[in-house]
Amino acid sequence: MTLLETLGRQAKQATSAIANLSLDTRNAILETMAQALENQQDSIITANKKDLAQYQATLSGPMQKRLTLTAQDIHNIAVSLRAVIDLPDPLAGPYPTWHNHADLKIIKKTVPLGVVAMIYEARPNVTVDAAALAIKSGNAIILRGGKEALNTNIVLTHILRQALQQHNLNPNIIQLITDTSHETVAELLHLRQAIDVLIPRGSAKFIDFVVKNATVPVIETGAGNTHIFVDDTMDENKAIQIIINAKTQKPSVCNAAEKLLIHENIAETFLPKIANALIDAGVTLRGDEASQAIVSNIQPATDQDWSTEYNDLIMAVHIVKNIDDAIDWINQYTTHHSETIISTHPQHVTQFMNAIDAAVVYQNASSRFTDGFEFGFGAEIGISTQKLHARGPMGLPALTTIKYEIYGDGQIRE
Repeated sequence: MTLLETLGRQAKQATSAIANLSLDTRNAILETMAQALENQQDSIITANKKDLAQYQATLSGPMQKRLTLTAQDIHNIAVSLRAVIDLPDPLAGPYPTWHNHADLKIIKKTVPLGVVAMIYEARPNVTVDAAALAIKSGNAIILRGGKEALNTNIVLTHILRQALQQHNLNPNIIQLITDTSHETVAELLHLRQAIDVLIPRGSAKFIDFVVKNATVPVIETGAGNTHIFVDDTMDENKAIQIIINAKTQKPSVCNAAEKLLIHENIAETFLPKIANALIDAGVTLRGDEASQAIVSNIQPATDQDWSTEYNDLIMAVHIVKNIDDAIDWINQYTTHHSETIISTHPQHVTQFMNAIDAAVVYQNASSRFTDGFEFGFGAEIGISTQKLHARGPMGLPALTTIKYEIYGDGQIRE
């Protein structure tokens, strides 16, 4: 039996321990975890500094920021844990109940998925968020983080497992894969006997690889090739604030804006203003010929740029003829994550909302709000760009499924 098969068996055995806990007990575990993280922040930071020292030379600035955990970051993670405590029980009723023609009593219950596996990159906060949501929804979880955060994840997982043991529970409800080789990912994709659902988080290339190769059921989370379309009916000051925030507030995440589409009627006046503001904020601009003709220091965009998620202070600019052109362009290049229109034209907004094929569509707001915490879900397990079971920021309900209980009195089918 391989190491992953052992982890899978242990997770499967642990599901009964977590699935049948009361809401009060699940919440008490989360509070113990939050306190332990705050109490042991020095050991977390020490491990995190070790990771940073090892990989600093190979990571971009934004990626280093995602990897870094400060005392304030750890406090924020604990706050996020406590926000999950305050959320309603995703397993609670009342459940839909009815009698069929044969007088069978049918109850449609909400139950945990079972064993959830997560593969994710150098974002150690995901380790805690995923574990918290798994606990609250009654699931066991297997975590496989990126090699860049291995030391941090080992310490975090140890703290979380200690909290389980304090409540006399099986620590294998939470397990970490410490072998970060490509071979473990390949094996994890086929561990059907143990894993009920696999959630990958990372680049578009990585997620596509998982979806194409896994035999385990996958919830496809999204890379964010996120667009902002500036209509010719817009509030200029608000537009500039929204674009700057969506691009620069945290450029390394999937809900940061990557592409800027501008209506040709306002391009001559608006593009120089927003280009200057973005450049002053440290953003490198790439664009089509029309945008380069208006702003000379916009670099030429290649065909590859239009489908690239930069996760960096880079943005590509495209001039469109009208809203129909903008919608067609976005639907061609979208990763179905988050798309924005900046407009005061009601018909244009309605058309955009209805026609754009994305999990989240905005009017006059930053795409940075595509986040489980911002949506009121507490922590999030990921942002789904698929259309089955879960879509958009995935909170507790996304980690549950349906079970029908049928009660009879000797009925047989004629």
